[in-house]
Amino acid sequence: MGSDRFYPEEKPVREVAVDGFWIDRHTVTNREFAAFVRKTGYVTVAERPIPAGDFPGAENVPPGAMVFRRTAGPVNLDDWRLWWDYVPGTFWRCPEGPGSSIASRQDHPVVHVAYEDVVAYAGWAGKRLPTEAEWEYASRGGLEGKDFTWGDEMEPGGKPAANTWQGEFPWQNLCTDGYERTAPVEQFAPNGYGLYDMAGNVWEWTSDWYALTHAPAQAPCCASESPRERIERSYDPAFPDIHIPRKVLKGGSFLCAPNYCLRFRPAARSPQMVDSGMSHVGFRCVAN
Repeated sequence: MGSDRFYPEEKPVREVAVDGFWIDRHTVTNREFAAFVRKTGYVTVAERPIPAGDFPGAENVPPGAMVFRRTAGPVNLDDWRLWWDYVPGTFWRCPEGPGSSIASRQDHPVVHVAYEDVVAYAGWAGKRLPTEAEWEYASRGGLEGKDFTWGDEMEPGGKPAANTWQGEFPWQNLCTDGYERTAPVEQFAPNGYGLYDMAGNVWEWTSDWYALTHAPAQAPCCASESPRERIERSYDPAFPDIHIPRKVLKGGSFLCAPNYCLRFRPAARSPQMVDSGMSHVGFRCVAN
């Protein structure tokens, strides 16, 4: 697992053992998530009123979610607020806000699903979420130590091998892969294990708490950590007043571009607050 060649949170490279498991061939689609909602009546986090105690001052803000908006030109890449907007009325059925629809996107990955939502789906399906190690093992498809799920070349033969961002993020998307936002599942070649979209399209939830760097395997400080300590270690040190724990996302998304986020690689990882789904976050499940 891991990489020493890209971002610091991917270090160190190390060996990790996992038990055998089955993993979904592709991410959960809108069609599959709709079946879950239809049979259970489940209401996602993005559809519920915002808890008064979690965000002081936001008591009167209607339910919604964060939606990506392409900018008109180059911007400061250190300020994500320039391309993310909170849009009331956004949830998995209306992924770009009121007036948008998934009617023509039944086979696209479901998005705007928070951690609680994906755990609920997995339980209903008789499955669970993968650990970070399981997800990374599966994504490599048997190619140990390679940069991408298909090898070391970012665009084999000069063609995109996944749904990512081509051009200058966040304003110029050349769409040479054929998609500006999500793509239907199974549009790109599978990896060596027959798994689709283990790179790009949408980031995928795992069950692991996020930390700024990988702890050495079996480190005493980590082996003795309590669940509460692991949760606290997942908070974002850049925002000490926001005590919302974060889980590990894997795989990158259609918003990953070499000039900003070269993270459509097996070793790459990103934090996500558990109470938030976004335009580019989905999931797949595993079973023992």
